Amino acid sequence: MASHQISQEEHLAWLRLIRSENVGPMTFYRLLDQFGTAYAALQALPDLAKKGGRRKAIKICTKADAQKEINQVQDLGAQLVLRNEETYPPLLAHVEDAPPVITIRGHCHLLKKRSVAIVGARNASINGCKFAGQLARDLGENGLLVVSGLARGIDGAAHANALDHGTVGVLGGGVDVVYPKENASLYREMVERACLIAEPKLGTQPQARHFPRRNRIISGMCRAIVVVEASPRSGSLITARLALEQGREVFAVPGSPLDPRSKGTNGLIRDGAYLVENAENILEVLNSVQSTPLKETKNNYNQSVNGGMPEEDELREARSIITKSLSPTPVFVDEIIRQCQISASIVQTVLLELELAGLLERYPGNKVSLII
Repeated sequence: MASHQISQEEHLAWLRLIRSENVGPMTFYRLLDQFGTAYAALQALPDLAKKGGRRKAIKICTKADAQKEINQVQDLGAQLVLRNEETYPPLLAHVEDAPPVITIRGHCHLLKKRSVAIVGARNASINGCKFAGQLARDLGENGLLVVSGLARGIDGAAHANALDHGTVGVLGGGVDVVYPKENASLYREMVERACLIAEPKLGTQPQARHFPRRNRIISGMCRAIVVVEASPRSGSLITARLALEQGREVFAVPGSPLDPRSKGTNGLIRDGAYLVENAENILEVLNSVQSTPLKETKNNYNQSVNGGMPEEDELREARSIITKSLSPTPVFVDEIIRQCQISASIVQTVLLELELAGLLERYPGNKVSLII
């Protein structure tokens, strides 16, 4: 998404839109495609949700609430950054479902550096933490920014050892919420010397559902992700999968077959991840891909109307056909268009109505499913 200046009114509208009910990143960009501006999309939300089958009025973030959040962020010494602004992490802006708005606290100039994520187990071994710390120091000394999730274990070790050269913590809750509490001193040090990023608004306490969303930011910010220790069902493996989907390089540190924390990393290597024994292994690969720019993700919504809404008569006939074609199993939007033999603009508009009514879930890769 190209960087450009927008009006103060539209800046406020971006924040209001993403803070409104049933509007996630994918829905946000779909609405921008459909209506051109966040301000115009806000005006259309109630009618769209009603036509999608919603009975209660959709909750739209008010100007007062949005301005209150802006003031609170400023009082904290942080800043709200839109995806199309210069301060936004450059590689993250290429990701299809990148957050439209993030809160940044600390030294935002660090976000322009080439970056590598180091993630791993919370219940990490002493040796795992030691290796992650050494890796973070070595990568930092070679000019790389170390990104992680400020969790206990591997994350904390990576951050602590990268402070002298630059590190960014991506939080699962609000940028003002210290989690876990045992990392309070590290959190304070990162506010002073490093950088913190969060997608949820201030005061949001981290919940389990927040962490996969946080993980897509960690991988999306970086050219590569390094997994040091991870059990087969760990969040670190989710981050690695997201990294692959985003076209990033994935590295893993091998470990003993007898240690459950090595099963995930050994599995990644078996599936084709780069094996890591030292920072040089990572630098060699990154230096070879440095000259290859990431392609900016094109919205999968380029079938949108962009010239206005379809006629109501056409939509009325199409709604039941499209809804019947959906199920709880995700399906490609292109497949719905083919199967229903209805124009892309009508299909996209009906899906948007269902989504704002809380009846549809959207996934990266232009897939949707019905919520029952």
